[in-house]
Amino acid sequence: MTNQELITALREAEAVKFGEFELSHGGTSEYYVDKYLFETDPDCLAAIADAFADRVDADDKLGGVALGGVPLAAATSVAAGVPYVIARKQRKEYGTGNLIEGDLEDGEEVVVVEDIVTTGTSLVEAIEALRNAGATVERALVVVDREEGGRENVEDAGVEMDALVTASELLADRE
Repeated sequence: MTNQELITALREAEAVKFGEFELSHGGTSEYYVDKYLFETDPDCLAAIADAFADRVDADDKLGGVALGGVPLAAATSVAAGVPYVIARKQRKEYGTGNLIEGDLEDGEEVVVVEDIVTTGTSLVEAIEALRNAGATVERALVVVDREEGGRENVEDAGVEMDALVTASELLADRE
């Protein structure tokens, strides 16, 4: 899948919106990429999963950042035939109380998947949680890099970030 095909899939899922939007880190933006629209659209989700699957090895394990990375990890797991774990944002206070859900062996290589990276804070926190649980994390796959410092923050954590689409690409031929 080319970047343009993915951009088209995101637009067809009506996930790219223009206007005035407040972002999770408190800033504002003239555009918004709605992960809930592209992750709940089966065609768009399948396209993303296939693109991610092309970037993982058969012996990799995926790590989905809750909440947005979980459907991406699940769909990519099926497309690539590799298992995944879920990195929670906070430990639940009932049941097992795990921060990492799923089977994770000490030293296991995990490729983290995430929907949209702006500052990279959520992704870096998930990477740290996975590492604290014994995982080796050196790579992250994201759908959209908003190019607002997230890549640098993720790379400062020692992780290579591969974005399917950047904000520059997404906005280049704005309709």
